[in-house]
Amino acid sequence: MVKIIFYEDKNYQGRRYECDSDCTDFHSYLSRCNSIRVESGTWVVYERPNYMGYQYVLTRGEYPDYQRWMGLNDRVSSCKMIHFVSPRTLWITPSEGPYKIELYGKGDFAGQALEATEDCPSVLEKFHWREVHSCKVLGGWWVFYEHPDYKGRQYLLEKGEYPKPVDWGAVCPTVQSFKRLTE
Repeated sequence: MVKIIFYEDKNYQGRRYECDSDCTDFHSYLSRCNSIRVESGTWVVYERPNYMGYQYVLTRGEYPDYQRWMGLNDRVSSCKMIHFVSPRTLWITPSEGPYKIELYGKGDFAGQALEATEDCPSVLEKFHWREVHSCKVLGGWWVFYEHPDYKGRQYLLEKGEYPKPVDWGAVCPTVQSFKRLTE
């Protein structure tokens, strides 16, 4: 059973709300959220209802205060469970692989293109870029981070094309690190 529990106060105190599936709006049950316990599964928690606003990717574990999930404040209102598909159940050619992403220096897949199949703690050090203007996720789930070393705002990307930063939920092209999201 997949489950995430939201608490109004730090250290798992106060009112709580449990989810075992996607929830578009639990704000009416909790006025704020200062701690979260992920009992199983991988979840994306959103600042606003209907999967809007800042997003935070949380794996199994305990988050006694909102800074532990890199939250900017005590506001979260919706959540989605990530449904992983095992690469063994898919037909994948060797060139596609289970994790592969193409990054572009300009919007609409223009400019210099780079490819990655592994985590990258510093886009500047590895690729000498400060920004990613578009990308194609060819395999796997990926998380973009606003700052190096997997810090700052987070953006979850699944397989698909993202011609501009707004398509992955960002207001600007600042991507300074990224990593594969695994079960």
